[in-house]
Amino acid sequence: MANSNSNSKVVPEAMDALDKFKYEVANEVGVSLKNGYNGNISAKDAGKIGGNMVRKMIQQAENSMLNK
Repeated sequence: MANSNSNSKVVPEAMDALDKFKYEVANEVGVSLKNGYNGNISAKDAGKIGGNMVRKMIQQAENSMLNK
């Protein structure tokens, strides 16, 4: 049976890289994040960060497919 925890990490080793990526993207879009908990940021700012992270990951995947 599948794991019902949607927060389980498929590749736990990638968490540090994703965290670093999150801070880089936040800086690019002008959102100030502090280390640790950032529950005080607005949904709009969180969406900017997450949306840009996804956009960049899709671009990278598409570029890698084109270069094969």
